[in-house]
Amino acid sequence: MDFGRQVLILRRRRVAVRLEWRSIVVCAVLAVAVAGLALLALMTGSYRLGAGKVISALAGGETGLVHTIVVQWRLPRVCAALVFGAALGGSGAIFQSLLRNPLADPGIIGFSQGSYTGALIVILLVNGTYLELGLGALLGGTATAVVVYALAYRRGVQGFRLIVVGIGVSAMLGSLNAWLILRAQLEEAMSAATWGAGSLNGVSWDQVILGGAGVLVLLLLAATLSRPMRHLELGDDTAAAQGVRVPATRLGLVVVGVALTATVTAASGPILFVSLVAPQIARRLTRTAGITLAPAAWVGALLCLAADYVAQHVAPAPLPVGVITVMLGGGYLGWLLFTEARRRL
Repeated sequence: MDFGRQVLILRRRRVAVRLEWRSIVVCAVLAVAVAGLALLALMTGSYRLGAGKVISALAGGETGLVHTIVVQWRLPRVCAALVFGAALGGSGAIFQSLLRNPLADPGIIGFSQGSYTGALIVILLVNGTYLELGLGALLGGTATAVVVYALAYRRGVQGFRLIVVGIGVSAMLGSLNAWLILRAQLEEAMSAATWGAGSLNGVSWDQVILGGAGVLVLLLLAATLSRPMRHLELGDDTAAAQGVRVPATRLGLVVVGVALTATVTAASGPILFVSLVAPQIARRLTRTAGITLAPAAWVGALLCLAADYVAQHVAPAPLPVGVITVMLGGGYLGWLLFTEARRRL
């Protein structure tokens, strides 16, 4: 069948996967860029290392200080940036595809803020573990999604109405979070405020492994739903006519998208705007009509790693990665609103 674009079709028994060659090439180029930037991040720091030393340490050929610096100190942070960036890119792709709107970012429509509220309650009131923090973030994000959908529902869910409702709910949750921090003890409040800026400082191997396993499972679930997700971009009626179970598919995608955001929030705090920017950059690179999941995840990983490198090694003083993503994403959001306004004139 001629799809109008060069595609690669993989078949095994009754399962067939169709991949566009341009998307495959884009993902390969992004993977090379991510590997190069990760190597640079492992080399850079107060104790500089050559590429040969870093590669030797990764292969198990170094012991002592070099092994400790590369494997124990720098590698968890680099892996966290890659995994959490991919999760944010995938989450943004899901919501922008579902709502058919480039502004449908979990950070803008309140889902990230809801995850932050759930995690903040666990930190300040329960003093829970990482798993409890993740559960709190998931429940907070899911509850926020339910409230936003319920308030935005009127004979169906329109993307623009949901975004406006989400912005309002996000503002209310922001006030609640500020009140919780003001009511907390000084040390707890300082810790929560620092964590709320979105930082990869102190990320451990346990968080990377648990979070990475969760993100991998969620991205695989999202991949299984990617085909009906593309059908939903054509409208609910068209998707239903093509055999898609619209309510179940939509619910599954929302749960997966919220869980991806909650996993990142539980480990590092809210890292905003990566999920807004990554899907749109990926769409322009692949030149597809809709949002594609895998390129968005790769772009998210590259953006998060680059932002963390800038925060640690380029800024005058070390900053949380969330500060850099907000600065870059805020500029992108302004440009996006300006171009959308010009297009409607």
